[in-house]
Amino acid sequence: MTRRFMTGLVLILGLGLTAAHAHPHVWITATSELVYGPDGAFTGVRHAWAFDDMFSTYALQGIETKQKGVYTREDLAPLAQTNVESLKEFAYFTFAKVAGKKQKFGEPVDYYLTHKDGVLMLHFYLPLKTPVKSPELAVEVFDPTYFIDFTFADKDPVKLIGAPAGCALQFQRPSDGSATAQRMSEDNFLSGDNSNYGAMFANKIEVKCP
Repeated sequence: MTRRFMTGLVLILGLGLTAAHAHPHVWITATSELVYGPDGAFTGVRHAWAFDDMFSTYALQGIETKQKGVYTREDLAPLAQTNVESLKEFAYFTFAKVAGKKQKFGEPVDYYLTHKDGVLMLHFYLPLKTPVKSPELAVEVFDPTYFIDFTFADKDPVKLIGAPAGCALQFQRPSDGSATAQRMSEDNFLSGDNSNYGAMFANKIEVKCP
């Protein structure tokens, strides 16, 4: 099962890097929490990603359960591990800057999968390698190749957890890049000239603290 899922995930994610496309093939509905420590330092991001129906159905193929159609965390644990391990080479589609300087994330922890109404949801916490204090923080979530589309939930898309008093959160959804996409030929996509095309569809989070 693990090998089957790894192969499928590599095909789905890897194709996005080797042959960029003008439209996504996997859709994720996301919520995120920016987590701060007791000392006011930013420590990491807690994600919850709901995969589209088609990907969810594919990923669940071959998984044995005690009750048909009911998947527990234990049933999905190997799949969750394979999922987060496979996402490493894509930087977990999460990019952070503090005072304009790029930050590095460590390995995900507290990861697990849930299944409800035919949808798989991946939960994980992505810690910074080194927690940092700063009055300004910027986080972006997107796939540079736009093979995967990230749409944040309508309700409570982003939250601050444990942030110092007075910190203000601003969330900006991506604008419609269809006009720009039309100006880009498929040849340019396949040549790799627009390998960061997905940045036009980045979900942008900014935090400013006193």
